[in-house]
This record gives sequence, structure tokens and C-alpha cells, in this order.
Amino acid sequence: MSYDMLSALALFALVSSITPGPNNLMLMASGANFGFARTIPHMLGIGIGFTVMIVLVGIGLMQVFDTFPVAHLILKVVSIAYLLWLAAKITRAGAPASEASASGTPLSFLQAAAFQWVNPKAWTMALTAISLYAPDRTLWSVCMVAVVFGVINLPSVSTWTVLGQQMRRILTNPTRLTAFNWTMAALLVASLWPVLRP
Repeated sequence: MSYDMLSALALFALVSSITPGPNNLMLMASGANFGFARTIPHMLGIGIGFTVMIVLVGIGLMQVFDTFPVAHLILKVVSIAYLLWLAAKITRAGAPASEASASGTPLSFLQAAAFQWVNPKAWTMALTAISLYAPDRTLWSVCMVAVVFGVINLPSVSTWTVLGQQMRRILTNPTRLTAFNWTMAALLVASLWPVLRP
């Protein structure tokens, strides 16, 4: 991979990783409700889970959609249902009294890693990255795309957790916390718009 191509891939990885989407909105809500430390497994699950997803998509799963277009529709329906469930879960998150005592539980490492497989933005990012930066789908080029995303993704998603954690200072009032959680849930549902468009 040339330096120019690698630079373009890094820029694509940064922009797609740091912009709002289901992962980042959920991390912001988790940072606000549970703090940074309790959200670390969630962040690692996203970073590692998405990196593994890129490799598996690149070495074969793209062919499934080519061969069985209905698989893409099934994935879309499951993704939408799961995101709606997560939005409902966010609305019920408890007050962030302290990192140790906040009610509820943040997503675990495995839950966050598994979420990548029903996250519409993650699928779009993975399919686009492989198509543009590893069109030959060789193991080397696919792994290069995955490594670049892995290196850039974790600091990007951590930013959203820190942002959420900083909001804990103003979320001590139950009314503000409820408004924040409902706003995060609404934004999560709104992030489905690109998927729902014809």
C-alpha cells in the first residue's frame, strides 16, 4: 500500500470513527452514566470487535451479500431492532452518583464487540473501507485496513467517553439526567436514518 493510499485510509478511518454514530453516542451516554473506568470494556469491545469484523468482512463475508442479497435485508432488520432496544435501555439509565455506584451496567467487552455485527454504521465503514482500500481482498491488504482502523478507532471512541464523563458534572439533577438520556436515545434512533432511506 502506497504512502498516499495509507494516508487516505487513515483519514477515512479517523473521520468515520470520530463522527457521531451508534457506538459514539452509546459511549457518550455510558461515560456520563458510568464514568470512564467502567466504560473501558465497552471501548475495547468496539475497538477490537470492529477490527476483527473488518478482517472477516474482507476475507469472505462481502461475498455473502453478493451471493445472497436477502442477507443484507435480514441484517438491516436485526440491526434496527437491536438499536431500538439499546435506545430504550439508555432512557432507563440511572443517576451517575459515582463510577462505583451508578445504577445499571455498561455494555461488557463481549456485548460491545458483538454489537458491531448489528451496527449499521460499522457495516458501512467496513464495506466501504474494504472496497476502497483493499479491493483485491488479499489477506495482507485486508489486515492493513484493519490495523489502521484499530490504531485510530480506540482514541476516537475514547474521546466520546471522556465527553460523556465531563457531562457528569451537570447531570447530577435527575431532570437534566433524564433529558440527557432521552436526547442520547433519540440521537441513537436518528442515526438509523441513513439505513432507513430507500
